[in-house]
Amino acid sequence: MTVLTRLRRTAAAIDAKTPATRDRALDGLRAVALLSVPLGHWMLGGFDAAGGVLHNASPLGAMPFMAPLSWVLQMLGVFFLVGGRASALSLRRAAERGVPTGRWLRGRVLRLVRPVLGVAAVWAALVPLLHALGVPDAPVRTGAVLMVQPLWYIAMYLVLTALTPLCVKFGALTRGWGSAGLLAAVAAVDFLRYGPWGGAMPGWLSLLNLLPGWLFAYQLGVDWAHGRLTRAGARLLALGGAALFAVLLLVFHYPASMVGVPGAARTNSHPPSLLVLALASAQAGVAVLLKDRLGRALRRPLLWLPVVVVNLGAMTIFCWHQSAMFLTALAGSRLGALPGLTTAPDSGGWALARLAWLPVFGAVLALLGRWARRFDAPWPSRTWRAVAGAGAALFAVYALGAV
Repeated sequence: MTVLTRLRRTAAAIDAKTPATRDRALDGLRAVALLSVPLGHWMLGGFDAAGGVLHNASPLGAMPFMAPLSWVLQMLGVFFLVGGRASALSLRRAAERGVPTGRWLRGRVLRLVRPVLGVAAVWAALVPLLHALGVPDAPVRTGAVLMVQPLWYIAMYLVLTALTPLCVKFGALTRGWGSAGLLAAVAAVDFLRYGPWGGAMPGWLSLLNLLPGWLFAYQLGVDWAHGRLTRAGARLLALGGAALFAVLLLVFHYPASMVGVPGAARTNSHPPSLLVLALASAQAGVAVLLKDRLGRALRRPLLWLPVVVVNLGAMTIFCWHQSAMFLTALAGSRLGALPGLTTAPDSGGWALARLAWLPVFGAVLALLGRWARRFDAPWPSRTWRAVAGAGAALFAVYALGAV
């Protein structure tokens, strides 16, 4: 039996087991948004092993022409849109079964927290192991920072999940226009931050954008679940978001990169600026418009198979992709300067070489994932949970010093 034949049979078996009511398009959008996270970190993050010590380095500082890549690989608009729709639908189904909101929320939180505690506990053991193997403290701290970086998504997503019942009420109260109010709030803060008097504004002012900035697309997803986001509304989101993005970039000179650039005076992502919401609006509009077409395409078993695999390993991919890149670079640093891996990300040649490393990162992530997926499932005993929790707490103390 050939590999292709086995693949077809596996795909057909999974397709046959998929309930007819399953929203394949939503799973497909989630898979695309999820895969953009490791691809974004792998392409827009690098290392510099000068002096034999591995340090984080960004290619965007030396190669600003790569900034448009962040427009494609930063898909938080789709990520939170799908999350809002999925959470709202799940909450409604739970209510129909008579499940209290508190119990529903506890289940959602545990699904997110278990993998995070697992990867943190493993790193608590990995740090002293790397030191025992002779790895200097600086690269170990580099790896710890990388591992922690994407976890703010989880923290923010937990907050938004807890707010889901309020988002449902807010959407009903505003008749689907709640996200417009959130966008206006972010615009007002940006006006105060970057207006003529911006230099006189306190630094904490930007923190006011945290909640409305990340809630914007999530609220769109909640309204989408309740039928308040129509195709006409999606077209308005797509075209309006694209137009606003262009105006902010070309007229108001917002930074082009959607991720932080070391040494830059301004950043779009921490906390989110109006440019992030403009991109999220365009992405959300396109996602809604393509949903039906994507759903039909995913009726094909061979297309549906990778979507299922990615969704089953979603938290593993999210929590471990930075570790996969770091461990590859750490091993590579022992071999000297490897283009695209341990050389400074300061040329187009680095970008081309980094493309060649992506399959290696993916293979290492797959190996880690086969073992690490155990953290996604309910933990077997209280002792196991106590050990993992203690390890995660120890790593949190270390990470606070490293970050």
